[in-house]
Amino acid sequence: MFILLSCAPKKYQSLEYVPEGVQRGIASWYGSEFHGKPTASGEIYNMYDYTCAHREYPFGTKLRVINLKNSKEVICTVNDRGPFIPGRDIDLSYESAKQIGLIGPGTTEVLIEPIGRDYRYVREVKYTPIRGLVTIQVGAFKDRENAYKLKQALNLKYRNVYIREVTLKGETLYRVRVGKFNDYNEAYKIAKNMAQEGYRVLIISYDGGLRDEI
Repeated sequence: MFILLSCAPKKYQSLEYVPEGVQRGIASWYGSEFHGKPTASGEIYNMYDYTCAHREYPFGTKLRVINLKNSKEVICTVNDRGPFIPGRDIDLSYESAKQIGLIGPGTTEVLIEPIGRDYRYVREVKYTPIRGLVTIQVGAFKDRENAYKLKQALNLKYRNVYIREVTLKGETLYRVRVGKFNDYNEAYKIAKNMAQEGYRVLIISYDGGLRDEI
């Protein structure tokens, strides 16, 4: 289900005035080096889709991004976290950046307006009845780089994010997890918020092991 909260584009006559709910910031873009790799939401990044990365908006949020240099605009969906470079506020996919003339300059000042959300991104908390210490698993990857990328995204908001390396049937997996909790109810409060944000979460037994704090 997709709920649109705003219908018509708004024209901002004065750049000194930013309406309530609209953010003014710096946009950049990311392209082929991430194409085909998982985003923080779990979707595979497609540089030709109208998507973007933002540090705070829930996954599925629809953003209207307006280039203040040329008044071009694009509507894109948040499905990733970032940017991680100081001074930047939103990373656009290649196609989104192309739409507003951002490919050449690389960065530009923009207005960012949330106009709705695709609620298909909201997840459910998966679990099995457990006693004792538990943790929240957010992803498992064969590629360590993908695990580190998700850990970096989670670190923007959550504490005690770590990677547990395990070997199953001769194959190494990197499991991205959050916290160590005394019981299920304690973990569920955080897991529910993460699921509402759009993360795929699973409450499982905490099995110890070394934490990777990189």
